[in-house]
Amino acid sequence: MKNTIYLLMALMLFGCQPQNNAESTSNNYLDYSNRDDELSGGVKMIPIQTEAGKFKVYTKRVGNNPDMKLLLLHGGPGATHEYFESCDSFLPKAGIEYYYYDQLESAYSDQPNDSTLWTVDRYVDEVEQVRKALGLNKDNFYLLGSSWGGILAMEYALKYQDNLKGLIISNMMASVPEYNKYAEEVLGPQMDSAVLAEVMALEEAGDYGNPRYAELLYNNYYTEHVLRMPLGKWPNPVNRAFANLNYDLYLTMQGPSEFGIKGGAKLENWDITDQLPNITVPTLSIGGAYDTMDPKHMEMIANTVQNGQYLHCPNGSHLAMYDDQKTYFEGLIKFIKDVNAQE
Repeated sequence: MKNTIYLLMALMLFGCQPQNNAESTSNNYLDYSNRDDELSGGVKMIPIQTEAGKFKVYTKRVGNNPDMKLLLLHGGPGATHEYFESCDSFLPKAGIEYYYYDQLESAYSDQPNDSTLWTVDRYVDEVEQVRKALGLNKDNFYLLGSSWGGILAMEYALKYQDNLKGLIISNMMASVPEYNKYAEEVLGPQMDSAVLAEVMALEEAGDYGNPRYAELLYNNYYTEHVLRMPLGKWPNPVNRAFANLNYDLYLTMQGPSEFGIKGGAKLENWDITDQLPNITVPTLSIGGAYDTMDPKHMEMIANTVQNGQYLHCPNGSHLAMYDDQKTYFEGLIKFIKDVNAQE
């Protein structure tokens, strides 16, 4: 009888050990003690020096991992970090530390309303200042840029890739002229012909502020190629990001809508296709079958950089982190962990 009791006690102690280890790992990931952002729950307002003076931008850290730190660059320009909140369902259990970040002029950051600061080069410099302030380096720093954030991420890599461990270009092409061509020649004609004719008439008239323009695109283009869900079912983080959009910044750099970059917007002629071979850092290009961006072009990016791979989301559109969520996050996490394991 005694032997049986001792055996049961030993089995209970042995069986509890893995659970304790798992709990310890989880607790370490969630332990914010002795961090300089502990008081604010991971939020840190980072001072940014610009030619127009010093301003502050919003960041929020989630988790702890000294080897895998992911900085998220939102789209727009002028959107917010909010639509990245889908990361909360996947990255913590993968043990990846990640940072929300609102670029200057976006909702959670300072908004000097100075259009002289709305340039690619200045935003690249801003990302570098944020990197330094957060203590990210070539041993742990992964950079993910979505849409406009993808432009920013590529440009950052071309200038500062020695600081990077890995680069993720999410749902963005390397050429705006090619993006416009895809919108006009491939996606536009997929719309109802009467709808397309009305959209084109409003664009030709420059009547972008007409509520009808937004109504047509949201109901006939955005629900097919931006986020493939009925508008009434769009997730709250996406709705907040759209509601908090800095439209003046968006209009100046992107133009009036996601139906190409037009109207003399600053990014209208942006193209770094010929510079892609200069990117040597491990790179993941993500594209969706129904994206506003050409998935073949995004696959080309992966094949043109020196150390690239392509993640295709067969059910995904421009916000594939929502409408092809499992594919998106499984591929993203695998890429980061694979690069981390190469050491």
